Amino acid sequence: MTEITQEILNGAFPEDFLWGGATAANQIEGAWDEDGRGPAISDYAPLWDHEAREGLDIHSMPPLNGVSRQSLQDRMEHPERYDFPKRRGIDFYHTYEQDLELMAEMGFKVFRMSISWSRIFPNGDDPEPNEAGLAFYDRVFDKCRELGIEPMVTLSHFDMPLHLGMEYDGFMSRHTVDAFATYCETVFKRYKGKVKYWMTFNEINHVYANLCTCNGVIWDEPEGGGNPYAGRWNDKFQAAHNMLVASAKACILCHQIDPDAVIGNMLCRLENYAESSKPEDQLQVLFEDHFNWFFTDVQAFGEYPYYIKRFFRDYGVDIKMEPDDLETLKEGTIDYVSISYYMTYIMRYKGKESPEPSGSLLTQIKNPHLEMTEWGWPIDPVGLRITLNHIYDRYHLPIFISENGSGIAIEPDENGRVHDDAHIEYMKGHVEQMHQAILDGVDVFGYAWWGPIDLVSSGTSEMYKRYGQIHVDLDDYGRGSGKRTRAKSFHYYKKLIGSRGRDLENNVPDDFEI
Repeated sequence: MTEITQEILNGAFPEDFLWGGATAANQIEGAWDEDGRGPAISDYAPLWDHEAREGLDIHSMPPLNGVSRQSLQDRMEHPERYDFPKRRGIDFYHTYEQDLELMAEMGFKVFRMSISWSRIFPNGDDPEPNEAGLAFYDRVFDKCRELGIEPMVTLSHFDMPLHLGMEYDGFMSRHTVDAFATYCETVFKRYKGKVKYWMTFNEINHVYANLCTCNGVIWDEPEGGGNPYAGRWNDKFQAAHNMLVASAKACILCHQIDPDAVIGNMLCRLENYAESSKPEDQLQVLFEDHFNWFFTDVQAFGEYPYYIKRFFRDYGVDIKMEPDDLETLKEGTIDYVSISYYMTYIMRYKGKESPEPSGSLLTQIKNPHLEMTEWGWPIDPVGLRITLNHIYDRYHLPIFISENGSGIAIEPDENGRVHDDAHIEYMKGHVEQMHQAILDGVDVFGYAWWGPIDLVSSGTSEMYKRYGQIHVDLDDYGRGSGKRTRAKSFHYYKKLIGSRGRDLENNVPDDFEI
């Protein structure tokens, strides 16, 4: 628990606060078929060209990461029809030293990243790991240590070896649970003493929505077409159960192999507001929160929460469990809670006593009190303070903000400078409210901006949507020099970290160094 000192009362963050940034292997590494790496489902995520979205209502767009077996098979058989940006990323596999040095220049204390499972076990379940893949992460972690940066490593960040998805339907199968445990044991032993902070699954609560890359489930397309992920609550929660067991097994292994390490979950926190003071709208917030809390409730408390039983009963969910699953969940609880926070949502009653969750990453009802990004995401810094209080009140565990950021369409000016003041204003507002949450008594121990370097978008596989304090000269199709330059927000974040969060003024000169 953070002691509220006079310095903190005067605006500073704790001296040991972990400032940094967050990325994912499948969005930055590239080198998808080098040094023994096997194919992953994310390698077949095509570019959703931003030009093709002109005039579309962002709220009506189809799920971008959902994929049926038929469409995946087509991508595998006819790769010439598609562009697959995640295969090239931003070439971090070859540029990691330069990229980490730029992050260290900003003053980073932590770098949240992920390991590509396919780089360690090319098929996911190979009898022996790929030494070249293990050696790559040795080099990355060693470089982090050299620069004074703590690596914080996600074991599975929307990344599944293709073989496990195609042959076993990913986490629908207990075979994948066992393969994941072997993978975890391998990396915990290999990187003992190099990695102190681990996370299990990125945004695990997306398993009930449409993101197939988080659980590897590849289902047949319905007759006549349509979304293979619609409904199917029994299948979704079976995959969810298996992932929760896999997460618990990872926690147990981590604690056994490296008692000095800590391991957390990762939740996409969807803070919900009722549209009105009508009791029914308030009830809808409760229903939505149940699904937002469900995964972390299991991971933090080690048991299924009371409220899920009615949903299972009403929607015919009957999970198949192994005899020791409940004991595993009880033993394999997390040490801290990690969240991504981007926006808040408006809820309106759906007219059922036990309605199904929306599973949407975009609110269907716009909040008239908030500005929106061009991707339709409400900007709500105060919501961050609210949600941090809600999380800490529920779990009384330390909290790490593992993703917070804003994607904008911006390119360098004629002098090569990226004037991304929108990033600065977004960060300023959220850091202010994060500090208020600490004053409230919430134990927040770190903050990672998503992403500190431009990367391939998770949902749309485009570069056009830019987050980085470090600009990368690549377009959606991989054209460009790949050169890294410092954006205006680079200098702002460096100043912010150097002042321990006290200097929030946007006073970076227009002729900043690139």
